Amino acid sequence: MAGKTEPGTVEGCLEILTLSGTVSGNGAHLHMSAADTEGRVTGGHVAYGCTARTTAEVLLVLLPDWSFTPEPDPNSGFRELLLRSKR
Repeated sequence: MAGKTEPGTVEGCLEILTLSGTVSGNGAHLHMSAADTEGRVTGGHVAYGCTARTTAEVLLVLLPDWSFTPEPDPNSGFRELLLRSKR
């Protein structure tokens, strides 16, 4: 969740609504939103150790002509994803 320094836990039966981000040799950076049984939506970063209750339908797209590298951004002070063409 935005601004948190440590991962939190969301318990209960949840349905994944959205999942987006990158998975590369440099690691993963994923964001997810999920709804509970009352329709309340929670979202944030996906942390190591997340499990799916039954299944998760995930489509991965390979982009072999591109590299994805998190690098320090001098303007924001955060590590931002830098995309570079390998061609």
